[in-house]
Amino acid sequence: MPNVHSAAAAHRSRLIGVFALTLSVLVIEVVGGLLSNSLALLADAGHVFTDVFGVGFALAAIWIAGRAATSERTFGFLRLEIFAAVANAILLFGVAAFILYEALQRVSQPPEVTSGLMLVVAVVGLLANAISLFLLRDAQRHSLNMRGAYLEVLGDLAGSVAVIVAALVIAITGWTQADVVASVVIALLILPRTWGLLREALDVLLEATPKGINLDHVRAHIVEAPGVVDVHDLHAWTITSGMHVVSAHVVLGEDAKPGDILDHLGSCLADDFDVRHSTFQLETPEHVAWEARAEQAQL
Repeated sequence: MPNVHSAAAAHRSRLIGVFALTLSVLVIEVVGGLLSNSLALLADAGHVFTDVFGVGFALAAIWIAGRAATSERTFGFLRLEIFAAVANAILLFGVAAFILYEALQRVSQPPEVTSGLMLVVAVVGLLANAISLFLLRDAQRHSLNMRGAYLEVLGDLAGSVAVIVAALVIAITGWTQADVVASVVIALLILPRTWGLLREALDVLLEATPKGINLDHVRAHIVEAPGVVDVHDLHAWTITSGMHVVSAHVVLGEDAKPGDILDHLGSCLADDFDVRHSTFQLETPEHVAWEARAEQAQL
């Protein structure tokens, strides 16, 4: 069976670049956090660690999802990209909880923090994250998998800003609690975007109607097609990011031309709703009546 490519696969090279940058930031922040005794840096490093894992998972998912479809798996492994997005979200929730726990431990006894080293490492992380965001700016609009990576990097960038502010406050005022405050800010920045990512990924797994597709509008377009008198059992769902599917039972009039109707409906859904995978069961009014009797008999 032919191979089906996902939206994320087109941006694989950019994701590889982000992975290399993120791995470098991780090493720098772990070393810098340990040497400067900064929880904010270590918290951001923990977030970056999940990014390394998450982006690596995303790359693996893209590679596996690129395998050819088979008669047993007619859409191949495309759904693995959605599972990768779910896994990333769960990891991010865990990191946020850990950061908040560690911050609470330091509230009563804040340790000494080397603000100069903390500042330098945070600036390096900020620059690397800015480059990664630039690489992912377009790809994240087309793939949940890529959006997960984008949100993680965005959280890292915000975390770097929080660490920079905390380092400046400590250097100027000597208030070491700024390190704890920055850690809490980083944790709280993670949560809202992570929840949005998880909710969107779960919608795909639950086969909810894709965002941007109004089934009432789809129904109206189908019924308005020449030769169509009704439509029922209309469904729309997402296989993976950028791949929406529609199926429907289309009732034809007496003088309908099935081939022309199929061409019309396929073009309509592709052009107006960006749905390029559609399946239509063409029926006569008599068959609809037969279906109704069959359903009644099963009750």
